[in-house]
This record gives sequence, structure tokens and C-alpha cells, in this order.
Amino acid sequence: MKALVYTNTLELQYRDEPKPTPVSGEALVQIEAVGICGSDMHAYHGHDARRVPPLILGHEAVGVVQNGLQKGKRVVLNPLITCGHCNHCQGGRSNLCAERELIGMRRAGAFAEYINIPERNLLDIPQDMDSTVASLTEPAATSLHAVYLAEKILHRPLSECRALVLGGGSIGVFAALMLKHKGCKAIYLGDTNALRRETADKLGCATVYDPLGSNLPEAGSFDLVIDAVGSGRTRAASCEMVASGGVISHVGLQDNEPGLDTRRLTLDEITFLGNYTYSVVDLKAAIDLLYSGALGSLNWVDTRPLSDGAAAFGEIHEGKAGSPKIVLRP
Repeated sequence: MKALVYTNTLELQYRDEPKPTPVSGEALVQIEAVGICGSDMHAYHGHDARRVPPLILGHEAVGVVQNGLQKGKRVVLNPLITCGHCNHCQGGRSNLCAERELIGMRRAGAFAEYINIPERNLLDIPQDMDSTVASLTEPAATSLHAVYLAEKILHRPLSECRALVLGGGSIGVFAALMLKHKGCKAIYLGDTNALRRETADKLGCATVYDPLGSNLPEAGSFDLVIDAVGSGRTRAASCEMVASGGVISHVGLQDNEPGLDTRRLTLDEITFLGNYTYSVVDLKAAIDLLYSGALGSLNWVDTRPLSDGAAAFGEIHEGKAGSPKIVLRP
């Protein structure tokens, strides 16, 4: 089969790889579409010790089952593989499983024509759902999970809140779209990439600004800040922009540099909330939202052949990609 293989820092090769053979309890899935995630870029930059080349990356995928009882069905992949029996798994918080694994991390991912994955990780979708739209389930669920957790601890409903999203990638854009869908009073989105700002501005779901520019929102004016970048600089910005008694929802994992103002968090009773991936229920809810059109036309997504994947990674790396999400199709 053909696959896009991460072979070294800033290096990907589109080449022949052995077609996987499923073992008992696994499904062989022919991939229809798979998105490029920020964590894939993290590996591409050589910043993820867990992703050791050569490795097939990719985990935001939809495809057709090739074997077993679900043969012929189109499904979305739940890329998070967990034990299924610990307290977290049994309690509906499988994303916190101590034995969790992600496809495209230590086992082969979905930047390929085929992938093996446990049958329990197959999610039903409407069979007429567009492949590109279905491949957005994972990032949409990540944003939905972050908004949901924040909603539970905000002191007032979102309809009365001002929210700021830091980062105009797919997680940030989906977070802004989710907030709009839920009736958030005012939404701002900051991104340093001019191309992404232009794309986000066209969506009409947020007031878009350049965090490095002069026309910044008022400090301390947001009840909720969603950090979809997760760098020292964005953590510092979150602490500056959040209002007293507000919530910082931290989603991004770019680095672990200093930036969090713990003194202000303490004195102003600001909640700092970590968010990791999603639950199965979040994934199913994301499928429903995407299929129903509740999050808009999604025409901001860029779709390319898998064979052009290396060039797509290069464009993202160089800041030349205006779309928050590039989806590859084998």
C-alpha cells in the first residue's frame, strides 16, 4: 500500500509500505480521508520523543471497514486506544486511561491506504456523510470537550460570557464555532498568522485580531479563555486576558515553557483547566454537529491527495497554509 511516512525531522516520504494484517478483534480499514493535526506537526519538527521515525502518522480519519461484521461500513476512527476496564474507562473518561495509546504515536497511523485498529474503536456515521467532513470529528470533539468542561465551572451561562480563543488552527476555529453555536455573548480569536486570521475572519464567528499587533482586546475582560496553542506566550496572554473569577481552558500542547501567572490565578480565583482529547460521547456529539451543519459550511477546509502530504506539511511549517485544517485523501 501507499503511505506517507515520517522518516526524520522535517522529512516525510510517500512510499510503499506493507499492507497491515488485522489480528483477532481488529478491523482493517481503508482510509478515505485523514486530517493533519498539530501533534503531527510536533512530531515532524522532532519535538515528540514518543513518535520515533520511521512512523506513519495521522489519527483524524474516516474509512471503510474491510473485514468482520461491519465489513463495507463507513466509519470514523476513535484514535484513542484504551484498556476498557479501568475506573476511568468504566466511568466514561477513557481519555484519562493510564494505558491509553494513540494511533500514529507508537503504532502505525492513518496517513496510508489502510490501517488496523481495534473494532471497538469504530464509530458509526451516517453512510452519506462527506468523507472530508467526517474526518473533522476528532478535532471537533477536542474543541467540544474543552468547551463542555469549561461550561461546567463557569459562574454564568455562556450566553452572558465573553470568550477569547488563542490560536486559529482547527481546534481554535472549532472552539469559536462551538461557542457561537452555544450562544456565547462575544467571541474573540487571536492568531499571529495573517493567512489564518483572514480565514477565521471570513467565518464570521469571532472578532479576529493579531496578538502581536497594537489593536488588542482589553486585558482582564474575558470570562473564558481557550488556549488552543499551549505555549509559554499564550499561557501568559491567557493570564493577562482572563477576568477575575474566570476560566482558562488549556488545550494546546506546544511546549512546557514558563508563562502561567500562578499568583494572579490565586489572588483572582481564576480556574486553570487542563483538557485532554475527548470522550466517546464527545466524538459522537461531534459527528452529529458536523453532519447536521450546525457548525457551518466547513468550506475553510483544504483537501489534497495523500501523495501531496509532504508538501502540505512543508506549507504549514513555513506558515504559508491559510486553512486551519488540511485533509489528505489516499
